[in-house]
Amino acid sequence: MVDVARLSAMDAREAARLLKGVRAAALAGDRLPVLPRPEIAESWRRMLAGGVHPDRDARSRMLSAAETEERRQESPLREIMPVLREGLLPTLDTALHIMVVADAEGRLLWREGAAPILRAADRLGFGVGADWDEAVVGTNGVGTALVARRPVQVFSAEHFVSSHHEWTCAGAPLHDPRDGRLLGVVDVSGPLATMHPATLAWVSSVARLAERELRVRHLESLERLRAVAAPLLARLPGRALAVDPHGWTAAVTGLAPADRIPLPKGFGPGRVWVPQLGACVVEPLPGGWLLRLAEAPATAAAASRVVLDLSRPRSWTATVYGAAGSWSQELSPRHAELLFLLAESPRGRSAAELAGELFGDPTRTVTVRAELSRVRRTLAGVLAHRPYRFADDVEVELVRPADPAGLLPHSAAPAVIRARLGRSGPGVIP
Repeated sequence: MVDVARLSAMDAREAARLLKGVRAAALAGDRLPVLPRPEIAESWRRMLAGGVHPDRDARSRMLSAAETEERRQESPLREIMPVLREGLLPTLDTALHIMVVADAEGRLLWREGAAPILRAADRLGFGVGADWDEAVVGTNGVGTALVARRPVQVFSAEHFVSSHHEWTCAGAPLHDPRDGRLLGVVDVSGPLATMHPATLAWVSSVARLAERELRVRHLESLERLRAVAAPLLARLPGRALAVDPHGWTAAVTGLAPADRIPLPKGFGPGRVWVPQLGACVVEPLPGGWLLRLAEAPATAAAASRVVLDLSRPRSWTATVYGAAGSWSQELSPRHAELLFLLAESPRGRSAAELAGELFGDPTRTVTVRAELSRVRRTLAGVLAHRPYRFADDVEVELVRPADPAGLLPHSAAPAVIRARLGRSGPGVIP
C-alpha cells in the first residue's frame, strides 16, 4: 500500500512517478504495482463509476460575487473563520500553501495564503466561487473529504484528474455540533514539493478547534435562553421545558432532564405532537421555544413506518411515521451504518454480530451497545433489543443511492463494503 511517510521521504518527482504508475495501472485495469490507500481507492471507484474524465479538467459555473457573499452570510462557517485563520495562516506563506474553506456542496467560499500559490491555483480554477465537488473535479482534498466525512490527504497522482498532479492537499470536514450537520471543509493545498505527512494532522487539529468554537457559542446561546426561561418555568404549573431551535434543552420543570428533544418537521407555535413528549403547547421564546405538556399522558405515538434514506452522500436521515404525523432525524455516520445493518437484518442481530459486521471484530460489543443506546433514545419506540432490530410492528423502507458504490462512502465496515461490491461488481481497483 502507498504509505504517506514513504512518499514524504521520497523526492517529489520520484513520488509522483510512483503514484502515476499506480493510477495508470488502475485506469487500464492492470495489476497495480502498489495498492493505493483505501480512501483513494474508494474515491477512484466513484470517479470511474461516475464517468469523471481522468485527463480532462472539467469546471462548472463559478458563483457570482453576490452568490458567494450570500452563501457566506448564511453559513455558520463564517463564525469560525477567525479560528481557522489563526491556526493556519501564520504558517502558509512559509510552507507555500493556501487555505480554502468550502461549504457542504463543495463551493469555495474563502481562500487565503501565499500570493504565488494563489495565482497558480487560479490556473486550476481553484478560486472563490468554484465548485470543487468530487463528482466535478475528481479526487481532491475538498470534495473527497466531504464524501468520506473524514480528513483526507491527496498527493500528486492520487488526484484522479491529471491536471492536478502537481498539487498536494489536505482537507478536514467541519460539522455543526448542535445537530452533527456537515457544514463544509477546510483544506490546505500547495505544490507537490511542499508535501509533508504532518499537514493532515495539523489541518485536522485546527478543524477540531473550530468545531469547539461553535460548541462554545452554542453553550453560550443556551445560557442566554436559560436566563430567560428559568424564571418563567418557575412560575408555571405542570410540566414544561425550554429548548433552542435545534431541540437542545435549556431549562425544565416537572420532567426528567434530557439533553435534546428531536423536534418534528414544521415545528412552530400552537399545539404540536412531539415524539418523546406527546401533545405540547408551543410558544416562542427569545432564542428558542417554550413547550408546555398537555394534561394527557405524554406517551409517544406508536411508530408504524420508518424510511431510512441513505441515498444522499452527505446527509442520511431516518423519518418516522405514526398516527400523529412524521418527524425526521439526521443520522451521524456511525448511526447510519448501524441502522443500515439492522434494516438488512429484519430478524435482528446481537451486539457481537453487529460488532463483527461493523468493525470486523465481534469483541467490540461495548462500542456497539453504547451507540445503539444513543440511537434508541432518539428513535424512541422504533428499535427493539435482544436481539437488536427494528420493532416488529414497524415497516422499514431502505432508500439506497442510485449508484451502489455510493452507499455510505465514508464507511470501512466490512458488511457495508460487501454491500457495495455485491451490487456493483469487483471493479478494477482492489
